[in-house]
Amino acid sequence: MNFRTMAVIGGLLGAMQAGIAQAEIVRHPIPNSTFPIAQSVQVTGNATTYYVSGQVPPVANKDADPQSLQAYGDTKTQTVGVLNRIKTILDGLGLTMGDVVKMQVFLVHNAATPMDFKAFMEGYTQFFGGSQPNLPARSVVGVASLANPGFLVEIEVIAVKDAK
Repeated sequence: MNFRTMAVIGGLLGAMQAGIAQAEIVRHPIPNSTFPIAQSVQVTGNATTYYVSGQVPPVANKDADPQSLQAYGDTKTQTVGVLNRIKTILDGLGLTMGDVVKMQVFLVHNAATPMDFKAFMEGYTQFFGGSQPNLPARSVVGVASLANPGFLVEIEVIAVKDAK
């Protein structure tokens, strides 16, 4: 085997190894903080990214008007309901909440309904920061309203999985 053939084979092997490189997901914590979000998340290598559309809460009280807050519950109840919906979607894709790298949260905040961030965090920490330590980068935005007057919470996520 001559040098040129060996160089070609070496190059092909290197390219193959690069093609099967595993994804690396690095979560950078907020310095000197225990707040349950990542300051940033870095994804490198071969990975598949999943974009989960905004999810809204399920009905908590079937006897209430489906256009009312009573039908969906308070902010904590709605947060837990939305995150359970997201968990179900991720489960169906072979993913877990630990695969979430980015979260965008919309909380109703207006004169009639001030944003209840504390209640949101009570629901959120049931899924992130306790027994599930993979924290997403996250934004929380106050909005005047959502698609249904009974909704206080809508959440969308981006999840990443090693493409193995």
